[in-house]
Amino acid sequence: MSGYRYFSQFYDNLTFNVDYKKRADYLQSVLSLYDHDWGLTLDLACGTGSLTLELKRRGVDVFGIDGSAEMLSVAMDKAYDEELQVLFLCQQMEQLDLYGTIDTCVCTLDSLNHIIDQEQLQKVFDRVALFMNPDGTFVFDVNTVYKHQQILANNTFVYDTDSVFCVWQNSLKENNIVNIELDLFEREGESYFRSSEHFSERAYEIDDLKRMLTKSGFEDIKVFHDMTTDPLRDDSDRAVFVARIKHAINRE
Repeated sequence: MSGYRYFSQFYDNLTFNVDYKKRADYLQSVLSLYDHDWGLTLDLACGTGSLTLELKRRGVDVFGIDGSAEMLSVAMDKAYDEELQVLFLCQQMEQLDLYGTIDTCVCTLDSLNHIIDQEQLQKVFDRVALFMNPDGTFVFDVNTVYKHQQILANNTFVYDTDSVFCVWQNSLKENNIVNIELDLFEREGESYFRSSEHFSERAYEIDDLKRMLTKSGFEDIKVFHDMTTDPLRDDSDRAVFVARIKHAINRE
């Protein structure tokens, strides 16, 4: 995966359709199913910090971690502009290393799909579990196999906004991996400045993800259709997982 060196500048503009207030409401409703309070919360793969800051505005004791320094730079600028005190750390998900334990971890908008090696994804689950307090809750979403095969596939999408013209090209490979090429054209007066990014995402089978979570010590695993508490459908493009750690993991 690239470091989003250029994409970070346009990420918020190109994801304008994401309603972070509604997503925060949804996360709250999901946690309520477990009668779980937020406590100390990690926003894993927080990107430009939009969800992190929305949770902070609601009084959640939250911090964010992302592997892209460029994305975090945008997040910190946004926090500064709002005079919000939020800790942001630059770490890769599979190398998560915290100073203490957490009560809740959220990881949204298919961030985990960027981990295309299953062993590395297992490490992510292991690391999250390692730093969870007893009864800690992990909520994350992933793009489904259906989305990779039927929506992303080998398709090309074009986005034209006030600040950038983006051509998004997909290439579907084995193991439901989609290679993604972005060409970004930034308007500068009457001309354009072109930059490019590339990364890959992998869709995992639902049962495989459940087995991996169980291996890491998570229990009471639920899977929902995105933004609902309805069962997953055959045509669900995003799946939401909720899982709990019943007992502290041995950290020795």
